[in-house]
Amino acid sequence: MKIIGLLLVPLASMVVLWGVITAVTATESLELRQYKTVWTNLRLPAYKLISEIQRERLVSAQLLRSAAEKSAVNAQRLRTDAAGDAFKQFSGNSKERSEEIRTQVDAVYTQLDRLDAIRGEIDTGLSDRLHTVESYNGIVDALFGLHRRVALIDDIPIYEQSRLVIDMGYAKELLTREQALGIGRADAAERRLFGQLVGNRRFLVDQALADLDPALRDPQIALITSRDYQRMRMMEDQIVAGGVPRDWLATTESLAEAFDDAQLRASAMLNERADPIADQVLARAFLLAGTALALVVVSIAFSLRMGTRLSKELATLRQAALEVAEERLPDVVAKLRKGEKVEIPELKVASTTAEIDDVGQAFSTVQQTAVEAAVGQAQLSEGVGHVFRNLARRSQTLLHRQRIQLQDMQHRATDPEALDDLFKLDHLTTRMRRHAEGLIILSGATPGRGWSRPVPLLDVVRGAAAEVEDYQRVVVEPMPGQRLTGPVVGDMIHLIAELIENATVYSPAHTPVIVRGEAAARGFAIEVEDRGFGMSEEELADYNERLASLPEFDLADSDRLGLFVVSRLAARHDIRVTLRGSPYGGTTAIVLIPEEHVAEPEAEAPESEPVRPMRVVRSD
Repeated sequence: MKIIGLLLVPLASMVVLWGVITAVTATESLELRQYKTVWTNLRLPAYKLISEIQRERLVSAQLLRSAAEKSAVNAQRLRTDAAGDAFKQFSGNSKERSEEIRTQVDAVYTQLDRLDAIRGEIDTGLSDRLHTVESYNGIVDALFGLHRRVALIDDIPIYEQSRLVIDMGYAKELLTREQALGIGRADAAERRLFGQLVGNRRFLVDQALADLDPALRDPQIALITSRDYQRMRMMEDQIVAGGVPRDWLATTESLAEAFDDAQLRASAMLNERADPIADQVLARAFLLAGTALALVVVSIAFSLRMGTRLSKELATLRQAALEVAEERLPDVVAKLRKGEKVEIPELKVASTTAEIDDVGQAFSTVQQTAVEAAVGQAQLSEGVGHVFRNLARRSQTLLHRQRIQLQDMQHRATDPEALDDLFKLDHLTTRMRRHAEGLIILSGATPGRGWSRPVPLLDVVRGAAAEVEDYQRVVVEPMPGQRLTGPVVGDMIHLIAELIENATVYSPAHTPVIVRGEAAARGFAIEVEDRGFGMSEEELADYNERLASLPEFDLADSDRLGLFVVSRLAARHDIRVTLRGSPYGGTTAIVLIPEEHVAEPEAEAPESEPVRPMRVVRSD
């Protein structure tokens, strides 16, 4: 797969490039087709709303000049509200097209919400004509901001013409503002604003007409060169000079309607231009995408054909190597541990490629080295085991002779202090014997100690406690009378002694180590509990796993000899040893002896005083 992936890297780049080109071109076509949707849902309702707001602004200015009736104002407000509702309904279908459009539409909504406040100021007489006109101007400016935002399109000619048409529409908006300010006599502030509007409108008209297409420019030229327009320009100059021209409202009203019609026709023409261009872009996208896709498919097929043979040979080599690593070598190692003779498996891969043959030979060499290393490791482990056994046997012989001499000296001693020292030496000898047995156990052999008859488990636990250095801290609680079968007694004493010694070492010197036992459903359970600092959950899990899985003895891990000894003894007799936290904060070791190693108690002796917990004391 890596070889095929290496071959496909440039092909993948080609596929990505093809996808990007196709997506960009198709997106451009779709955006052009969305131009009509945007016109229907946003721009056309916005134009209608602008026209109604312009009329309401005019009639409101007339009302403030006492040139209009209140009923006419109310009727126009109803028409404006209807146009606003229609705009909200249609814009809701396209406002989520982009974050910018949504923001601009929300801005229009905010401005529309101001209508009631503007109308209230007019009705209560708190607003003059200049303030009223400027209040309506803010709403119209927000709508033209929406026009400019949604007019953005990837086709530059359509965008440029659309921008110019919007500028002409804004010029008509400036004309309607002039219309509202020119009713009656204007004061100085109104004339100043009127003059600014006149200058801006004339600049926009001259700037836009110079760049419009002939089809869009001709209707506008017809308006600009008309008699009414020239008459309006003269009236504008009169108003700026402080005069009050006659028929101002009628002249500007007809021109505003004519500009509005020309604006809508120009926008509709631009909308119709988008569809053919979108079809051309989409056809170009299909042609380009098809050609690129064909090249990509041919390249992929060629690369796969060239890489298939090499990939198959490498897959065969990989399978052969996995078979050696997962099946053959583990069998060799298992046989070496058992001391059996082994045959080195051969790694053969049929290949016509010289490089793969070389890799196969290298794998064979690695395999040969691994087997030789495993043989050497097995021989080393066996040699270490022999050394352990020889040293341990010699130590056992010397310790046995030492114990016999100590017993003779104890019988002859009469001085209490000398007798106490002899007892201490005897206890030290017992501990040395246990350590020697530990070496024998680690070597894989069986210690020499054994019993022919069952021994009460209470005596087994006491004997284990007696082999611990700090035996005076060990408290052996009363136990049931079950007995332990003879062949298991020696190993069980050693196992429990290791656990008790570990408990005394890892707990404060002033705390006791409690050993208790009781019959279980499947045998007999012995608990060794200390009151030390305990272990974390991770440490308990690690130790329990080692006790259950019989880990291989590692010479470098000499700090855990007791753990290896316990796990070996437990595995030898199918005994389960588990560590867990103690209620006192320390650690509790639970030894579950299977029922096949447990014998029933002997016949009950005559009643005597109940047995009390006793502390093992060897020197008394």
